[in-house]
Amino acid sequence: MIYEGDVYRPPSEANSLIIQLTIGCAHNGCTFCSMYKNKHFRIRELNEVISDLYWVKEHYPYNFDRVFLADGDALIVKTDIIVAVLGKIYELFPHIRRVSTYGTARDILMKSPEELRMLRRCGLEMVYIGAETGSDKILRDVNKKISAAEMTEACLKLKAAGIKVSMTLVTGLGGRPDSTEHAIESARLVSATKPEYLGLLTLHLYADTPLGKAYRAGKFPALSPLEDLKEQKLFLENVDSEGTILRSNHVSNFLSLAGTLNHDREKMIAQLEAAISVAESNSGKLR
Repeated sequence: MIYEGDVYRPPSEANSLIIQLTIGCAHNGCTFCSMYKNKHFRIRELNEVISDLYWVKEHYPYNFDRVFLADGDALIVKTDIIVAVLGKIYELFPHIRRVSTYGTARDILMKSPEELRMLRRCGLEMVYIGAETGSDKILRDVNKKISAAEMTEACLKLKAAGIKVSMTLVTGLGGRPDSTEHAIESARLVSATKPEYLGLLTLHLYADTPLGKAYRAGKFPALSPLEDLKEQKLFLENVDSEGTILRSNHVSNFLSLAGTLNHDREKMIAQLEAAISVAESNSGKLR
């Protein structure tokens, strides 16, 4: 089996078998994202995918217990094709405990409630959604091509079908001018959807992206590490999402946070306050 191009997966899928249902991302236009730029989007033929699974069965001895369906938005694939792939996965690897995938809100909304329930019955347990922000203004600015209301509808639709939601937000995405809106509206989105899992990533300004170029031209005032920590604190002060497992332990993050909302919210706010105090005592710079 040979992967096409660079392959991306969530941190929690580090030990999963990765199977490409699609190549690239159908939208591939977010101004902050540097992923999939070397690929032309296409949906793989079912026989290609099944062939990969048989190859793994024959040649790959590692005892994985999770499968992640790539690339960027595998849920764009027709439901009957995904069902066939799920069936083959569990037939060849009956020990599998979880199958998950990335999914865009648009792809989710295109599927009927019955289609999503069928995917859950066939073994799709969780969908990772890159919400990035709950602010409609910032969503427009970064060319996400989706609204917070549509994001909310998509998450609730998944949950109604019994599919878990793992949501990602990107701290700093609004820059300095929209930091408060980003924090509060993202808290509103999470409170409305109550995802099972929530990951906080920190904005990285890649040189070859439109947002990275805007930053270097002085047109995007990015947050300092201190301002980013304050934005996270404001988010936590406004979120109400009982039972959501929160992780901020990506390599991009300035501070590692881990806890369950709302139970550990005050503990995480205290961690942020301590880090903010240290940063302020060092002239606003993390050392």
